[in-house]
Amino acid sequence: MDVVALLNEIQAIARTGLNFTSGSYDRERYERLLQLTAQRYEQLSELSEEEIKQRFAHETGYITPKIGADAAVFNNNGEILLMERADGSGWCLPCGWVEANERPIDAIIREVKEETGLDVAVKQLVGVFTRKASAKNGPHTMVAVVHLCEIVGGELTLSHEGSALKYWPLEDVTHWHPNHNKYAFAAREMWQSDELLPAISD
Repeated sequence: MDVVALLNEIQAIARTGLNFTSGSYDRERYERLLQLTAQRYEQLSELSEEEIKQRFAHETGYITPKIGADAAVFNNNGEILLMERADGSGWCLPCGWVEANERPIDAIIREVKEETGLDVAVKQLVGVFTRKASAKNGPHTMVAVVHLCEIVGGELTLSHEGSALKYWPLEDVTHWHPNHNKYAFAAREMWQSDELLPAISD
Protein backbone atom coordinates (compact mmCIF):
# COMPACT_ATOMS: atom_id res chain seq x y z
CA MET A 1 0.00 0.00 0.00
CA ASP A 2 1.17 3.54 -0.82
CA VAL A 3 2.36 5.23 2.40
CA VAL A 4 0.04 8.23 1.92
CA ALA A 5 -2.95 5.93 1.44
CA LEU A 6 -1.99 4.12 4.64
CA LEU A 7 -1.64 7.41 6.55
CA ASN A 8 -5.00 8.56 5.23
CA GLU A 9 -6.71 5.42 6.50
CA ILE A 10 -5.04 5.58 9.92
CA GLN A 11 -5.77 9.27 10.50
CA ALA A 12 -9.42 8.76 9.48
CA ILE A 13 -9.77 5.92 12.00
CA ALA A 14 -8.10 8.04 14.69
CA ARG A 15 -10.24 11.12 14.07
CA THR A 16 -13.48 9.14 13.89
CA GLY A 17 -12.50 7.34 17.09
CA LEU A 18 -11.77 10.61 18.89
CA ASN A 19 -15.20 11.88 17.91
CA PHE A 20 -17.10 8.88 19.25
CA THR A 21 -15.07 7.45 22.14
CA SER A 22 -15.91 8.13 25.78
CA GLY A 23 -13.04 6.10 27.23
CA SER A 24 -9.90 7.89 28.37
CA TYR A 25 -7.57 5.03 27.37
CA ASP A 26 -9.08 4.78 23.90
CA ARG A 27 -8.76 8.57 23.52
CA GLU A 28 -5.05 8.36 24.36
CA ARG A 29 -4.57 5.64 21.74
CA TYR A 30 -6.42 7.59 19.04
CA GLU A 31 -4.48 10.75 19.89
CA ARG A 32 -1.23 8.82 19.61
CA LEU A 33 -2.23 7.43 16.19
CA LEU A 34 -3.09 10.95 15.04
CA GLN A 35 0.23 12.27 16.31
CA LEU A 36 2.15 9.55 14.47
CA THR A 37 0.37 10.22 11.19
CA ALA A 38 0.86 13.99 11.56
CA GLN A 39 4.58 13.46 12.12
CA ARG A 40 4.85 11.35 8.98
CA TYR A 41 2.78 13.82 6.95
CA GLU A 42 5.20 16.52 8.12
CA GLN A 43 8.09 14.56 6.61
CA LEU A 44 6.21 14.23 3.30
CA SER A 45 4.95 17.81 3.01
CA GLU A 46 5.95 21.40 3.69
CA LEU A 47 3.56 21.71 6.63
CA SER A 48 4.52 21.43 10.28
CA GLU A 49 3.09 18.71 12.52
CA GLU A 50 1.08 21.34 14.42
CA GLU A 51 -0.40 22.78 11.21
CA ILE A 52 -1.43 19.32 10.08
CA LYS A 53 -3.08 18.54 13.43
CA GLN A 54 -4.95 21.85 13.28
CA ARG A 55 -6.26 20.99 9.82
CA PHE A 56 -7.44 17.62 11.11
CA ALA A 57 -9.17 19.31 14.06
CA HIS A 58 -11.24 21.55 11.76
CA GLU A 59 -13.16 18.56 10.42
CA THR A 60 -15.13 16.62 13.01
CA GLY A 61 -17.59 13.75 13.03
CA TYR A 62 -17.30 10.59 10.96
CA ILE A 63 -14.43 11.09 8.51
CA THR A 64 -15.55 10.37 4.94
CA PRO A 65 -14.10 10.97 1.44
CA LYS A 66 -14.30 14.48 0.03
CA ILE A 67 -16.88 15.05 -2.73
CA GLY A 68 -15.92 16.94 -5.88
CA ALA A 69 -18.00 18.09 -8.84
CA ASP A 70 -16.56 18.21 -12.37
CA ALA A 71 -17.89 19.63 -15.64
CA ALA A 72 -17.21 18.21 -19.12
CA VAL A 73 -17.78 20.93 -21.73
CA PHE A 74 -17.19 20.13 -25.43
CA ASN A 75 -17.13 22.40 -28.47
CA ASN A 76 -18.52 21.43 -31.88
CA ASN A 77 -15.20 19.83 -32.84
CA GLY A 78 -15.31 17.40 -29.93
CA GLU A 79 -12.58 19.24 -28.00
CA ILE A 80 -12.95 19.51 -24.22
CA LEU A 81 -12.51 22.67 -22.15
CA LEU A 82 -9.65 22.28 -19.68
CA MET A 83 -7.90 24.54 -17.21
CA GLU A 84 -4.19 24.34 -16.51
CA ARG A 85 -3.98 24.46 -12.72
CA ALA A 86 -1.95 27.28 -11.22
CA ASP A 87 -0.26 24.83 -8.83
CA GLY A 88 1.36 23.04 -11.78
CA SER A 89 -0.49 19.75 -11.25
CA GLY A 90 -1.79 19.52 -14.81
CA TRP A 91 -4.83 20.16 -17.00
CA CYS A 92 -8.23 19.51 -15.44
CA LEU A 93 -11.93 19.78 -16.09
CA PRO A 94 -13.55 22.77 -14.37
CA CYS A 95 -14.13 21.37 -10.89
CA GLY A 96 -14.32 21.97 -7.16
CA TRP A 97 -15.54 20.70 -3.81
CA VAL A 98 -19.27 20.37 -3.10
CA GLU A 99 -20.12 22.74 -0.26
CA ALA A 100 -22.55 22.23 2.63
CA ASN A 101 -26.22 22.28 1.60
CA GLU A 102 -25.22 22.15 -2.08
CA ARG A 103 -26.09 19.58 -4.73
CA PRO A 104 -23.28 18.37 -7.01
CA ILE A 105 -24.97 19.95 -10.05
CA ASP A 106 -25.17 23.29 -8.23
CA ALA A 107 -21.49 23.00 -7.35
CA ILE A 108 -20.65 22.33 -11.01
CA ILE A 109 -22.52 25.42 -12.21
CA ARG A 110 -20.83 27.56 -9.53
CA GLU A 111 -17.34 26.20 -10.18
CA VAL A 112 -17.55 26.59 -13.96
CA LYS A 113 -18.61 30.21 -13.50
CA GLU A 114 -15.81 30.89 -11.01
CA GLU A 115 -13.07 29.18 -13.02
CA THR A 116 -14.05 29.98 -16.61
CA GLY A 117 -16.57 32.85 -16.56
CA LEU A 118 -19.09 30.67 -18.43
CA ASP A 119 -22.70 29.91 -17.54
CA VAL A 120 -23.59 26.27 -18.11
CA ALA A 121 -26.57 23.97 -17.98
CA VAL A 122 -26.02 20.46 -16.63
CA LYS A 123 -27.17 17.89 -19.19
CA GLN A 124 -26.14 14.37 -18.16
CA LEU A 125 -24.41 12.43 -15.41
CA VAL A 126 -21.21 10.91 -16.81
CA GLY A 127 -20.27 8.93 -13.73
CA VAL A 128 -19.04 8.81 -10.16
CA PHE A 129 -15.30 8.18 -9.82
CA THR A 130 -13.12 7.40 -6.79
CA ARG A 131 -9.57 8.71 -6.43
CA LYS A 132 -7.80 7.03 -3.53
CA ALA A 133 -5.18 8.81 -1.45
CA SER A 134 -1.60 8.27 -2.58
CA ALA A 135 1.70 10.06 -2.95
CA LYS A 136 0.63 10.99 -6.50
CA ASN A 137 -3.02 11.86 -5.81
CA GLY A 138 -2.71 13.64 -2.47
CA PRO A 139 -3.62 12.94 1.16
CA HIS A 140 -7.40 12.49 0.84
CA THR A 141 -9.68 9.92 -0.74
CA MET A 142 -12.11 11.81 -2.95
CA VAL A 143 -15.21 11.02 -4.99
CA ALA A 144 -15.80 12.99 -8.20
CA VAL A 145 -19.29 13.44 -9.65
CA VAL A 146 -18.82 14.27 -13.35
CA HIS A 147 -21.53 15.74 -15.59
CA LEU A 148 -21.76 16.77 -19.22
CA CYS A 149 -22.58 20.47 -19.48
CA GLU A 150 -23.39 22.93 -22.25
CA ILE A 151 -22.64 26.63 -22.40
CA VAL A 152 -25.66 28.91 -22.12
CA GLY A 153 -23.93 32.25 -21.54
CA GLY A 154 -20.97 34.12 -20.11
CA GLU A 155 -17.54 34.85 -21.56
CA LEU A 156 -14.44 32.68 -21.29
CA THR A 157 -12.32 34.27 -18.55
CA LEU A 158 -9.35 32.80 -16.67
CA SER A 159 -9.49 32.86 -12.86
CA HIS A 160 -6.66 32.97 -10.32
CA GLU A 161 -6.98 29.18 -9.93
CA GLY A 162 -5.56 28.53 -13.39
CA SER A 163 -2.70 29.60 -15.63
CA ALA A 164 -4.52 28.84 -18.91
CA LEU A 165 -7.89 27.83 -20.38
CA LYS A 166 -8.06 25.88 -23.62
CA TYR A 167 -10.19 23.50 -25.68
CA TRP A 168 -8.14 20.35 -26.21
CA PRO A 169 -8.37 17.29 -28.45
CA LEU A 170 -8.20 14.64 -25.73
CA GLU A 171 -5.36 12.70 -27.32
CA ASP A 172 -3.13 15.80 -27.35
CA VAL A 173 -3.12 16.39 -23.59
CA THR A 174 0.19 15.23 -22.10
CA HIS A 175 -0.07 16.45 -18.49
CA TRP A 176 -3.38 15.59 -16.84
CA HIS A 177 -4.35 16.43 -13.27
CA PRO A 178 -4.77 13.04 -11.49
CA ASN A 179 -7.74 11.02 -12.83
CA HIS A 180 -9.06 13.81 -15.08
CA ASN A 181 -8.10 11.90 -18.21
CA LYS A 182 -10.52 9.16 -17.10
CA TYR A 183 -13.31 11.69 -16.57
CA ALA A 184 -12.66 13.32 -19.94
CA PHE A 185 -12.63 10.14 -22.04
CA ALA A 186 -15.75 8.81 -20.29
CA ALA A 187 -17.47 12.15 -20.92
CA ARG A 188 -16.53 12.15 -24.61
CA GLU A 189 -17.97 8.68 -25.07
CA MET A 190 -21.25 9.90 -23.59
CA TRP A 191 -21.14 13.18 -25.55
CA GLN A 192 -20.87 11.17 -28.77
CA SER A 193 -23.89 9.05 -27.82
CA ASP A 194 -27.34 9.94 -29.12
CA GLU A 195 -29.06 8.70 -25.98
CA LEU A 196 -28.60 11.41 -23.36
CA LEU A 197 -30.74 11.15 -20.23
CA PRO A 198 -31.75 14.01 -17.93
CA ALA A 199 -29.18 14.98 -15.28
CA ILE A 200 -29.82 13.78 -11.72
CA SER A 201 -30.84 16.83 -9.68
CA ASP A 202 -31.23 15.50 -6.13
